[in-house]
Amino acid sequence: MLNVDNWVKLILDSLYDGVLIADADHKVIYINPAYTRITGVTYQAIVGKDLEIARPGAKLPEVISTGEPQLGVVRQMGDVEYIVNMVPITESDKIIGGISILNELNDIYKLTEQLKASHQTIKKLQTLMKSNANTRYTFDSIIAVDAASLELKKFAKLIAPKDSNILITGESGTGKELFAQAIHNYSHRVGEPFVALNCASFDKHLIESELFGYEEGAFTGSKKGGKIGLFEMAEGGTLFLDEIAEMEYNLQAKLLRVLQEKTFRRIGGSVEIPTNVRIMAATNRDLQQLITTGDFRMDLFYRIAVMPINILPLRERKNDILPLAYYFLSLNKSKKYILDDAVQKILMNYPWPGNIRELRNAMEFATNVTEEAQIKSEHLPKTIQATAIKERFLSLKPLSAVIKEAELNAINQALLIYGDDLAGKKQASKALGISLASLYNKLKW
Repeated sequence: MLNVDNWVKLILDSLYDGVLIADADHKVIYINPAYTRITGVTYQAIVGKDLEIARPGAKLPEVISTGEPQLGVVRQMGDVEYIVNMVPITESDKIIGGISILNELNDIYKLTEQLKASHQTIKKLQTLMKSNANTRYTFDSIIAVDAASLELKKFAKLIAPKDSNILITGESGTGKELFAQAIHNYSHRVGEPFVALNCASFDKHLIESELFGYEEGAFTGSKKGGKIGLFEMAEGGTLFLDEIAEMEYNLQAKLLRVLQEKTFRRIGGSVEIPTNVRIMAATNRDLQQLITTGDFRMDLFYRIAVMPINILPLRERKNDILPLAYYFLSLNKSKKYILDDAVQKILMNYPWPGNIRELRNAMEFATNVTEEAQIKSEHLPKTIQATAIKERFLSLKPLSAVIKEAELNAINQALLIYGDDLAGKKQASKALGISLASLYNKLKW
């Protein structure tokens, strides 16, 4: 059954619009006081009941079944006429329920305004619910055994309850968003939205509308009713800007203004909207180097890097490698896997250019290519095998060096037995089958 967390319930209870939420089985799990005010239907009369039985002719079950929204549906309860917007609630492309937003109809102006407001409310609530559901990582999710990792985790916990902006740096695949989510969930903003934007995944000209939203008619192709931006979606919570180095220079100035003034405008809007969000940014690039080349603003850097966190690459925290490998192996529930000694040595010596992400992929690859419980070197991806073979080849010594090393070891052992004085050396040379002069020559190597 769909659960309505306390923070969502407080929002819904406070809305002037009527709200009804049903789960995937069409059972009503919530109505707010405004729904009762508009329709006259009480909480006890409908919650927990099949919507099709409690409200014959209800359209929300159809929306849940088909996944198609129904907007602007006019309904009447007694003398009260109202309009309903109904949309499915989805998670990971699966429909898990539906939500109805009700508004009373008095005149055309009110209808237009409330249609706009309710549509935005639905989108905002859906985003809020999704963003909170996706914030699944906590500090318990971070596997840290290496001393450097333990120190970083301790520092992140220390700054999490503060409200300063955070810049997380580190190579690709080191787990920057994992840390961001853990910090959010350890802060006083837990329960509020965690909204993430990858600045590299959008056209540079579209990021502004994603961040700040826009009013209806702001530009050609804009959606009817406008669009809520991520700053509004993240209100009270955390906005995570991944790969911030990819943000256009002019947009950096607008972001800086928002961080300074704590207000913003939608594109095409004239109203200053107050904002209360904590910014966490991440990058795998050297921002200070980009400042020197004129590609990143110094003033923005100091606004977002109040609390900097640098996540070391996996090759610099080797003691994390095997615990992480075993954790990733445990995600495959078919059997309990073990790594043989050769594989452990390979994993510890491999440079991991793709960091934790590459290690996870390697373990998933290994479990998919073997039916055995023991992971052997031949079960690793070819690139890792090739690197291991190359390392072994480079570590080989010339045969002459190997012979010299063996002869020196034998001479030293003989001297330990017979003594290091002249008499001992004579006995040692005789036992080794070489002349005393040869023994002295070999000791000079």
